[in-house]
Amino acid sequence: MEPRLSLITLGVADLGRATAFYEGLGWPRRVQFAQGVAFFQLGGLGLSLYPRADLAKDAGVPLENRPSQGFTLAYNTRSRNEVGKVLTKAEALGGRITRHAQDAVWGGHHGHFCDLDGFLWEVAWNPDFIIGNDGCLILPA
Repeated sequence: MEPRLSLITLGVADLGRATAFYEGLGWPRRVQFAQGVAFFQLGGLGLSLYPRADLAKDAGVPLENRPSQGFTLAYNTRSRNEVGKVLTKAEALGGRITRHAQDAVWGGHHGHFCDLDGFLWEVAWNPDFIIGNDGCLILPA
């Protein structure tokens, strides 16, 4: 198995509402012809939104109406000031800020929000990480 991640699928309660939220963040929706799912291009990674009940059925697992808090999705910014701007935009679209932008113990700046379905996102600026022109994260060696 190659060391890569291609697509993250979030099981959402209301596909139309969730799609509008991510479109409101300015993310480019792709594969518009696909029915019952929404796809977004995120640099070299894809995000899909799929109704939670359908996702559970497809995966053969029991339906649970809460997302996991055992992980966060992260959006790394190109600048310190961008952290607060992203959090403000997410909140304006109906997201819930769980931690406002603040300096981090690891030397950067970050904050957290939950999207409309409760998925936890970290918005972070790390002075040691590079965000390429194509949006891809470049980790230091």
